[in-house]
Amino acid sequence: MDVEQLEQQLNLSFNNHELIKQAFTHSSYVNEHRKEVFSDNERLEFLGDAVLELGVSQYLFRKNKKMPEGEMTKLRAAIVCEPSLMNFAQDLHFGKYLLLGKGEEQTGGRERPAILADVFEAFLGALYLDQGFEQALQFLEEHVFPKIKSGTFSHAMDYKSQLQEYIQQYKNGSIEYKIVDEKGPSHNKEFIANVRINDEITGEGIGRTKKEAEQRAAKKALDKFHA
Repeated sequence: MDVEQLEQQLNLSFNNHELIKQAFTHSSYVNEHRKEVFSDNERLEFLGDAVLELGVSQYLFRKNKKMPEGEMTKLRAAIVCEPSLMNFAQDLHFGKYLLLGKGEEQTGGRERPAILADVFEAFLGALYLDQGFEQALQFLEEHVFPKIKSGTFSHAMDYKSQLQEYIQQYKNGSIEYKIVDEKGPSHNKEFIANVRINDEITGEGIGRTKKEAEQRAAKKALDKFHA
C-alpha cells in the first residue's frame, strides 16, 4: 500500500509505518503470505472500537448538555454501527489501500461493508497507538463529528419529541411543521421543512423524506435553544 499517499491525503505523518500497514491488512492477505511477517488488523480494530466509543461519547456529552443518557446512547449506537463506519471509510477512500487476499479481492472485498467498517476502526486504533488520544480525537473532529452536527444521524433520534418536551417545559408555545419545498427527480427527491414556534421560524431541515426533513428542522431549533 502507498502509505505516503494516505498520509498526504489525511494530512498526517505516522511515526511507525508498520502500524498503518497493519491497520489495512485483512486476514485473507496474511493467510496467503504465511512465509512473510504480516499481522492482520483485528487487534487494532478492537482497540479502535474503544477509542471511537470514547471519542463519540465525549463529544455527545459535551455538545448536548440537556440530552438524557438514553438518547445519547441511541445516537452513539447509530454513529458507531457498521453502516456508518463503512460510510466514513468510503468517504476517506480507505478501500483502495486495503491489503486483501486474492479470493477476497475477486469477490469485491474492497467494497464489503464489514471490511470497510473494520479498517476504519483499525486505522483509529493505529493512530491512537502512534500519536495518542488527542490526535485520534482531532481525526474524529475532522471526519466524524461534522456529520453528527449536520444531522446525518437524525434518523436515529426523535428530535421532534425532544423539541416538544423542551417547549412544554421552558416555553409556552405552539409548534408547527411545514414542507416548504421539494427538489430533484421523483426517484431522488429532497424535501425542505421548517418548524415554527409561535409562528416564528426556528429551524429548517433537508431530508430524503418529509419525516427526515422535519426531524432535522427540529434538531436545528434545539441547537438554537441550547446554544
